[in-house]
Amino acid sequence: MRWLAGLLIAGLTAAQIAPEREPVRRPSLGQIPLRRLSGTTPFSSNCNSAAMSGTVYLNAEVEPWLAVNPLNARNLIAVWQQDRWSNGGANALLTAVSLDAGLSWTIVSVPFSQCSGGIYERATDPWVSFAPDGSAYQIGYSFNQSNAGQAMLVSRSVDGGFSWSPPVTLLHDTAPGIEDDKESITADPFDAHYAYAVWDRLTGLSSPNSANYRGPAWSARTTDGGASWEAAKIIFDPGSDAQTIGNHIVVLPDGTLVNGFELVRNASTPLLKDNGIYPAVIRSTDRGATWSNAILIAQAQPMGVSDVKTGVPVRTASVLPAFAVDPGSGMLYAVWEDAQFSNLAREGIAFASSSDGGLTWSTPLQVNQAANVQAFNPAIAVRADGTIAVTYFDFRTDSDDSATLLTSLWRITSRDRGKTWTEVALIKPFDLLTAPVAAGGGYFLGDYTGLAAGGDVFYSLFAAANSGDTANPTDIYITSEPAAGINTRTNGHVEVNRLRIRRRGDGPPHPSSKRRQ
Repeated sequence: MRWLAGLLIAGLTAAQIAPEREPVRRPSLGQIPLRRLSGTTPFSSNCNSAAMSGTVYLNAEVEPWLAVNPLNARNLIAVWQQDRWSNGGANALLTAVSLDAGLSWTIVSVPFSQCSGGIYERATDPWVSFAPDGSAYQIGYSFNQSNAGQAMLVSRSVDGGFSWSPPVTLLHDTAPGIEDDKESITADPFDAHYAYAVWDRLTGLSSPNSANYRGPAWSARTTDGGASWEAAKIIFDPGSDAQTIGNHIVVLPDGTLVNGFELVRNASTPLLKDNGIYPAVIRSTDRGATWSNAILIAQAQPMGVSDVKTGVPVRTASVLPAFAVDPGSGMLYAVWEDAQFSNLAREGIAFASSSDGGLTWSTPLQVNQAANVQAFNPAIAVRADGTIAVTYFDFRTDSDDSATLLTSLWRITSRDRGKTWTEVALIKPFDLLTAPVAAGGGYFLGDYTGLAAGGDVFYSLFAAANSGDTANPTDIYITSEPAAGINTRTNGHVEVNRLRIRRRGDGPPHPSSKRRQ
């Protein structure tokens, strides 16, 4: 009975919080036009039990993630932060479920925070993953802003995402000077008994001695389909004054686990340019019982993103790589933000691959197709036929008007393992200056976006700003049109670019914080 959380979690019905929608067009399965998932927030600004500091952006939805049911490609689950706070986290995490490949959605709420019926004041960093038996796992980082209480929580669904179990605590901290961060969850695609949660846990934050600062990767796993979870443990410790961040496990066709992350050395220094930053992986051949030492992919040199007209910062995935595996060949791919291609002038999107399960990696190449502008928040996915997709935002459509920061989202695809790419725009340019502001980091759409392969299409799930609408700063959108995009200049034909990899660019840097709540 514990799985029957139903649609009445925290007193909210799906009908009460479902967004208004435009009339539905009926394209073929998997090919949906741009659609908005989110609507008016179901939460009040004071839905927490304690007095909050910071600014809450009601109706601001950010940082979405997406999963496709391997047993039913029409069944999608999307998750995101609802009502973002300026100083970390959101009022709640919301979940949207589709049974018709994204044409229509039902929104439900899982109690990761007080606003949605839980015990913690805020929640952040949502992630969702389907198991091969069609069950789904959702993880969130829940914490109090008024004290040091925090936890990694996992919930499970056995009905495609419409109802969820009460969240299970994987790790709980109450001591000051500790911060858990940037979790993800991966259901083993080959064995429904196993699922793996992973995150970084920072300690020594309140110590004046930088040698006390540490951020190892922690993990917890279930071996019985979510009935129980083993005790959380450290799976990689980078040592003093160093941390991991952005941990994400992918599973190779032979069952090997590869946990990708950013390794940050000299982590206590405040500026990215003073850190040693390396996309890296560790491997496990025994379903997460033991792990290898770190394998460095490359040295990255992210500089952060800003509005070049005003110097105003934009918070992005500057130290958060993304990973994906080809389910057929086992080719492993990574993308991340990097300024190395422009002599540390501006952020680009780096791409690297591995044909031996992450043991060795290709030399990084720049794949964002307009190399003369900043690009950020890369996501990556691979279809069963080996086609790669990468999405990212950039400023190529921006104007000289300092009162706006026009931002575009692009998807590039490659059928030759990243040698050449085809590009389409996924949404018309929007003004990023309408988005919520993350304290210390700038304008914020989230530290990641959702991108998933389903059948012969790629589903792109992302946050975008509603230009000038401060009462509704951002919304969550999805599209999966496989061979079309949004013309960024006219309402006529689709603008499609077929370009080879760019290797050079330039632009101004901006420092960015490593801690990512």
